[in-house]
Amino acid sequence: MKKTLLVILTMLSIILCACTQTHEESINCSLNNNLLSVHFIDVAQGDSTLLISPDNKTMLIDAGDNFHGQKVVDYLNRLNIKKIDILIGTHPDSDHIGGLDCVINNFDIGCFYMPNKSHNTNTFKDVLLASKNKHLKINAAKSGIHFSLGKFINCSILSPMKIYNENNLCSLVVKSVYNSKSFLFTGDAEYENEQDMIKSNFNIKSSILKVGHHGSSSSTSEAFLLKVKPDIAVISCKLNNKYNHPSEKTLTLLKKYNIPLYRTDKQGDIVLFCDGYKVFSYKKPLTKYNKW
Repeated sequence: MKKTLLVILTMLSIILCACTQTHEESINCSLNNNLLSVHFIDVAQGDSTLLISPDNKTMLIDAGDNFHGQKVVDYLNRLNIKKIDILIGTHPDSDHIGGLDCVINNFDIGCFYMPNKSHNTNTFKDVLLASKNKHLKINAAKSGIHFSLGKFINCSILSPMKIYNENNLCSLVVKSVYNSKSFLFTGDAEYENEQDMIKSNFNIKSSILKVGHHGSSSSTSEAFLLKVKPDIAVISCKLNNKYNHPSEKTLTLLKKYNIPLYRTDKQGDIVLFCDGYKVFSYKKPLTKYNKW
């Protein structure tokens, strides 16, 4: 009788675990030696993306605005992360670098990249001050820089290719490759940056596209999308935001080419896992491309 009860309880436990695929499963998969995990953290109208390599090296691209820096820190703490091996601030806009000072203050940082673009905001100054207090060098990043995330992930900065004055045009575009799969993180890059990349010798084809500028109509041209040919697209934005992101134009284009779409405004934090040959998630892509 006791043995039967134990079997029943064990089965119930397995069923309950299967039905509650939450942050804990993300932790377990993130620590799997064969998997790269890519976390699109829900920071409302902002961007923050965490990569954890198969050998547990970490890269954080942006950290949301000032109000979401602590959420990013809490997210990293729940994953038991002690060090950010590579930190990237794509460009000086506050919805991308606002939380970076909070991250810098709370974690050891290996290498820090930002574009060679200054800004006169207090947010930008806070990042500089936090870096100075930690004796952290800020490496000026631009197209053509290559680095690795651990032993398995190769990364390249594809844009900007020119010197621009406008913040979004200075946005870093990062491509990360793990065996046959690749991820393209476009920050707030605009049409002009996309044209530069199309005309370059870079291979911009990527399995996963982090859609530029929160799905804005000023990014993700059809020519660029056809060149990237993503299997999956991800948009980070806030529900009912004042900027009207994502645009109907971008959503219509993704629907036209039947590209599965994930959105943080509708689905919260999104985690994709990759073994180098396939990509999967515990969350399903959206079945509809409706704006709201």
